Amino acid sequence: MIRKAKAVWQGAGRDGTGALTTDSGVLSSTPYSFKTRFEGDPGTNPEELIAAAHAGCFTMALAFQLQAAGFTPTELSTEAAISLVPEGAGFKIDASHLTLRASIPGIEAAKFAELAKAAELGCPVSKVLNAKITLDAQLQ
Repeated sequence: MIRKAKAVWQGAGRDGTGALTTDSGVLSSTPYSFKTRFEGDPGTNPEELIAAAHAGCFTMALAFQLQAAGFTPTELSTEAAISLVPEGAGFKIDASHLTLRASIPGIEAAKFAELAKAAELGCPVSKVLNAKITLDAQLQ
């Protein structure tokens, strides 16, 4: 399986602008720039997209872990917080913190923790990140 996205950039780094498009069309000339990345202007940025990918991947991985163990969640809600920090003349992503709130009928806390940890470690996005990954998983 190969998934593709395309970035087009015009202009200099700080003053330039770009657009992101995915083959699926979910992103279609979606704007990104220095201002969307560092100043909160409308649009997206690479770290936000990585956060969405990590939250989605982990949550789906957990759903499959739960299914294999005989549990059906009512709801799994995950937020991923990506940390972008200075490194030399540039930046690096040094961490992704997953916050999971889950409603899963009939599961015991220890089993939940075991399956959530397995999903954190097994998620393909977790495997590709060269960053510290932490998980705060709570049943509700």
